[in-house]
Amino acid sequence: MISKTSNKWLLLIHQIPPKPNALRVKIWRRLQQVGAVAIKQSVYVMPLSEQSLEDLSWTLKEIVEGGGDGSISEVRFVEGLSDEQIITLFHNARKSDYDKLIYEANALLAEWSYGGIDPRDPATKGPVQLSRLQRRMDDIAAIDFFQASERATAELLLKELSNVLAGQSSCGNKAREAVLVELTGKTWVTRSNLFIDRIACGWLIRRFVDQGAVFKFVSGYQYFPEPNEIRFDMFAGEYTHEGDRCTFEVMIQRLQLYDHALSPMAEVVHDIDLKDEKYTRRETDGFNALLTGLVAAHPHDDQRMREGFRLFDNLYAYFHRQKRE
Repeated sequence: MISKTSNKWLLLIHQIPPKPNALRVKIWRRLQQVGAVAIKQSVYVMPLSEQSLEDLSWTLKEIVEGGGDGSISEVRFVEGLSDEQIITLFHNARKSDYDKLIYEANALLAEWSYGGIDPRDPATKGPVQLSRLQRRMDDIAAIDFFQASERATAELLLKELSNVLAGQSSCGNKAREAVLVELTGKTWVTRSNLFIDRIACGWLIRRFVDQGAVFKFVSGYQYFPEPNEIRFDMFAGEYTHEGDRCTFEVMIQRLQLYDHALSPMAEVVHDIDLKDEKYTRRETDGFNALLTGLVAAHPHDDQRMREGFRLFDNLYAYFHRQKRE
């Protein structure tokens, strides 16, 4: 891991001939593999280290042998891009890598834990599947220069998979079950005028936490909870937005809900709630239209929550069917 206090970087600036296109693709893949990030077209940055210099030097050698040219420089950024902004580029790149790994690990854990599949059956090839994910984890970790926050989640999932494969009782499973029991019988409080994130969280609570959960809708920016009340998707709530994640994503991760259909659902909810087009799933626009119509037709929050549950039940069934197909 590279220190965040470092303010020295290596820059690769290159020119690659337009033909053949295979060279351009090869160099792009090579830079992805070593963990370099682009700060503009044909300009890549890596933290200053002996390994980074070696990786960029070999890449430059391939560029020159292919008919291109370039240079490697040791630099400090004085104006324009700050060190923090560059580190954010590295975090975003590794977040994308970890998110894909987390999605696949969640799906595999759901199959092994809840899908009636025995990972120790030779036909399932459980050790091979786990080994593949572990190799990918090692590859990502090797270029995770600034310790992306998603790394801990990925490591936890791989540990869970290893425990299931070994036939051991997972401490993680026990802890998760204890948390869910503790959350049963609570009143869940959120802001009135429900829309996507709050309806999604309500559905998640009813389906995975407490089928008899009671909801309370309050107005105003701040609310001080009574005993046995839990706030979600509101200021200072026990469950609310964290970083660039909506509350639905936060709840799935913190409650350790391993269900392969929840990951694509979270992507749909994220894009509608945060409007950042991070995932751009094809289902998002249609589901947004359905929810917008639901809100227009039902001014009362109790009705919105109840009708919204039906929409989310259907979306959940849709993603489960996609997995089977």
